[in-house]
Amino acid sequence: MDPDAARELKARILERLPSAVEASSAPGERDAPWPWVAVGLSPTSAGARVAVRLQRNGDRALLPDLGRVAAEEVDVKVIGPVRSLSSPGELQRRVRPLRPGLSVAHASVTAGTLGGFVRTASGLAILSNNHVLAASNAASAGDAVLQPGPSDGGRTADRVATLTGFQPMAAGVNLVDAAVAALDEDVDVAPGDLPGGPLLATVPARLDVDPDEAVEKIGRTTGHTRGRITAVEVDGVAVQYDALSSPQGIYRFDDQIEIEGRSGAFSAGGDSGSVIWRSRDRAPVALLFAGSETGGAAGTGVTFANPLSTVLAILDVEWCEDRPPPTGRTLASGS
Repeated sequence: MDPDAARELKARILERLPSAVEASSAPGERDAPWPWVAVGLSPTSAGARVAVRLQRNGDRALLPDLGRVAAEEVDVKVIGPVRSLSSPGELQRRVRPLRPGLSVAHASVTAGTLGGFVRTASGLAILSNNHVLAASNAASAGDAVLQPGPSDGGRTADRVATLTGFQPMAAGVNLVDAAVAALDEDVDVAPGDLPGGPLLATVPARLDVDPDEAVEKIGRTTGHTRGRITAVEVDGVAVQYDALSSPQGIYRFDDQIEIEGRSGAFSAGGDSGSVIWRSRDRAPVALLFAGSETGGAAGTGVTFANPLSTVLAILDVEWCEDRPPPTGRTLASGS
């Protein structure tokens, strides 16, 4: 199916979902302001299909009758609950200079991942998720960020940065789970110290609907993993944040990217905040923030990520790949 035709079919499904949910729900039965149905585009060699992701098999009843021809263009998969990936995992040590992939977190959070570095109006900063650096909206500007995160042994003496900005997660539609923290003085960094070397300086404005796009990431829990993009422009991703109670802890995200691992899971708890890059050109494309434990071709779950271009635009920052920032801070050499 042509990608534009797939987008039209996606819009038809999303338009009919709210009435389908109301018709199938008993009073007080719904546990979230949006059904556990996410809809995006799944790339194919012929163009695209509509990707529908469900939490439960029973949610298939929520899908509207599209007719036989349209139904053949819909890829429906049950992936289970989607959760923020910030729970404790394999311990990570204190590392200097700082580099992407390390354990990092707000002092009240367990541990997530240092995704990369960005330039702000005042200097160099760490990029990760709101729920990693800003404690899921609970933090305040000026709070300490530790490396490693608290669940990995991080203490006050391990402070490396100061929370300076985050996009609050709201009850309506969200686009990103993102935050930045300005580096403290005398903290050395190595932005280009990643598997294979530095990433590109240019962040793609939008991902094309390409079949089987290979991607990689390095995260605090699962390390360096490879995967493929299985859907883009995914709307209605309902994510449960463990630090907050339901239903307030469930947030809807639109225009997301879905990824599956090449061999096993692409990510696990603690990998939140990882920056994902394209294998073919090492362009940074996304910021990992959530995933499921089931579903996907191998049954090992799927990962969701914010488009990195959207993250940078909303936070009003610039990507730093491997060059000294305007402040003159000395960067350590990558390995």
